[in-house]
Amino acid sequence: MSAQGSPRASGPQRPHQERRSSKRVNPLRRTSDQVEAWCSGLLLVVLVLGLPVASVSAGLAVHASTMRTVQAQSAERFQVTARVTSAPEAAPGSASVEKQRVRLSWTGEDGRQRTGTARVSLDKTAGSTVRIWVDREGTVQDPPMSAVNAKAAGWLMGGMTAVGVYAGVVATRKGMRLVLDRRRYAQWDAEWDLVEPLWSARFHM
Repeated sequence: MSAQGSPRASGPQRPHQERRSSKRVNPLRRTSDQVEAWCSGLLLVVLVLGLPVASVSAGLAVHASTMRTVQAQSAERFQVTARVTSAPEAAPGSASVEKQRVRLSWTGEDGRQRTGTARVSLDKTAGSTVRIWVDREGTVQDPPMSAVNAKAAGWLMGGMTAVGVYAGVVATRKGMRLVLDRRRYAQWDAEWDLVEPLWSARFHM
């Protein structure tokens, strides 16, 4: 078979091949457009992959830290039965407050009599008994944190991290667009300064 009949013989390029090759390069696409496309793609990857990873990691870290606090407080604080020894500062049935501060007395683990103040419900009067939390030194404390508090803290931190990552991505993209648009406007102004005199001269001819 001769070279002229070979399908691989050199010859003029087919029209559909020319159209296909011309579509590969857009002559109107500027360098800033390519930069914007690449940065937008990178930010999308950060949003899709980085947001869940960051939020989950932050949530787990706070949950673990809070659980250590829960364990420490649970080991240091315990409940005792105390007796109200003073009249309440707020009268029972008062709608202005939910709890009253009173003086209490109780017997510590070492057998010594201890006193302190705490807020108790309004129905407690002098001589009533209440359950309070104290530490090893006999100081009145708030109830220890629970696992529910640790879980809530973890979810809260995870949500805040997700919002922060999303806001950061949006702010970065807007900042990038602002910088690129300023550069484009500057290029257009420079090109217009070159072209406008030619157009004006052609118009007034």
